[in-house]
Amino acid sequence: MAFHLLNTELAHSASSPEVISGTSSSAFISPKVLSELGLTIPTSNSFKIGSSLQIGKSTTANQNFTLAVPDSPNGTIKLARGNSGATTADILSVDSSNNVSFSAGISAIINSATINSATINSSTINGGAITLATAQNATGTNVDFTGIPNWVKRIAVMFNGVSTNGNNALEVKLGTSSGLESTGYVGTVGGLLPTSSNAQSMGTTGFDTYSNAAAALNIGQMVITTVGSNVWIASYNISNFGATYLINVGNGNKTLSGTLDRVRITTTSGTDTFDAGSINIMYEG
Repeated sequence: MAFHLLNTELAHSASSPEVISGTSSSAFISPKVLSELGLTIPTSNSFKIGSSLQIGKSTTANQNFTLAVPDSPNGTIKLARGNSGATTADILSVDSSNNVSFSAGISAIINSATINSATINSSTINGGAITLATAQNATGTNVDFTGIPNWVKRIAVMFNGVSTNGNNALEVKLGTSSGLESTGYVGTVGGLLPTSSNAQSMGTTGFDTYSNAAAALNIGQMVITTVGSNVWIASYNISNFGATYLINVGNGNKTLSGTLDRVRITTTSGTDTFDAGSINIMYEG
């Protein structure tokens, strides 16, 4: 049995025990009528209804809401959009342990909250979340990280003792769901040596380091941040330990054709093979 609450307030009227009367703001319902409706008003001035309560009187069902419990109560309750008995979409539910669950596709906006204790079993937090991917051993001619979420605003590519079998510089490429992009990179790179320093234009095929040498270990990170409109800025500081000691520094930008979802770490030749170390990325919104 459902009770429809149409912008009224219920009140017990002892002077009119057999009728329903009221105004646009309140209704006076006699105990007899309440009984026939299956409602009761105990001395605590609360009232009891059956299994569902519809709030709203719009002729458009999805502009109304229904609060419902199962016909066989089990300590749970559900809020849904639509008319009682014919809801169109669940919004949230509360189980018998007081856990609140939002239905799939429902977004909750919390402007301010204090959380004393929480366990998050599975979530996607768009903005502020820092995610560390799984580190990969540096092998083969490239190391790829795919499936980067579309809300990501910053990515750090971390090199941990990475070396190759050739002398070509390291290179980081960006890509979209359509694939990696190997043109349109612009920037400047430099090499800082103990007694000198040099700078040159970055190659256009990716974010390049200044120099590399076979078996030399590369340690450091490249931070890639978006300024919006699929434009990404890279800034990096990567030390190269080999026969000489070199610090690779650089800055560059790249405008992608779509939303970034992948990163590839390779070399400027594309044929040198990684032979030591590991690479990982960390990203945030």
